[in-house]
Amino acid sequence: MTGIRDGTLVPNPHFQRRLVWSNAHKVAFLRTVLDGLPFPEIFISAGEVDPETGDGTELIVDGQQRITTLYEYFTGSPLIRTGQGGVAPYKELENAQKVSFLEYEVVVRDLGPLTEAETMEIFHRINSTNYSLNAMEVNNSRFDGALKRFAQSVAEKNFFYEHRVFSSLDGRRMNDVRFALTLVISCISGYFNRDDSHEEFLERFNDEFEYEGEVSAGIDSVIRFVEECDFPHKSRVWQKSDLLTLLVELYQILIVESAKLDTYAVSRRIQAFYEEVENVTRIPDPAADAAEYYRRVRSGINDRISRINRGEALRGRILG
Repeated sequence: MTGIRDGTLVPNPHFQRRLVWSNAHKVAFLRTVLDGLPFPEIFISAGEVDPETGDGTELIVDGQQRITTLYEYFTGSPLIRTGQGGVAPYKELENAQKVSFLEYEVVVRDLGPLTEAETMEIFHRINSTNYSLNAMEVNNSRFDGALKRFAQSVAEKNFFYEHRVFSSLDGRRMNDVRFALTLVISCISGYFNRDDSHEEFLERFNDEFEYEGEVSAGIDSVIRFVEECDFPHKSRVWQKSDLLTLLVELYQILIVESAKLDTYAVSRRIQAFYEEVENVTRIPDPAADAAEYYRRVRSGINDRISRINRGEALRGRILG
């Protein structure tokens, strides 16, 4: 605590990720400490030394969120709201509890003097051990900001569960949130390759997602339009890649371009198109757009070019 206060322990070297913990995460972590339970070790390295005074600093290589949360709690920072999680503010603790908190033993691994390159290498190695986590699970562990919460709210819409878009495994592995995040980013920024833009956008809109209102209203309008199309239960539209393409293209047409579409006519054209796609291999001379769409759902399904080509083919049919 005193090291952070005096500036001799630096919790935010420029190579570290910025703080991304939500208040709920902070409170849960504090409860761990107040209950006397252990948490993983902190890594520090030697910082700059003043050659005149001999005073030096230490850098937190890994553990800045934990250390910063402890300091916020100790100083009564408004950045942490303890009342939400049943944890009393530090100033309201009994003296014995305060002493116990201050005497809590933090395991620290001192890496000694390192060059900046060595420090960054160690930091990235520590944080690159993802085990069997998929990309969305890794991002979920790192980000708890505005865009991620919005994507979760989209994934939780009854629309997806009523039409059985997501399986129970999708829910456990966060593939539903992954789908929703891809949908949201594609709506506001266009198609991208696989999950490549997830981390960039989660970080950019971690503190605030200023487009939330308009994107939420837009997605709701698109979902209502799809519901009114009354697609059959066994239609390929309910497969994730097909549904993503349809939702993004309708968002561009209905919301971005403010075009007017007749639900009945669009529904008939799209269902006819899906039937052509299903029959591409069964007929001698399939339509070029149906053949291209079929090819793009058979290989490289999540590649950017595949998403773009599927979108162009479907858009043409939507607009007639």
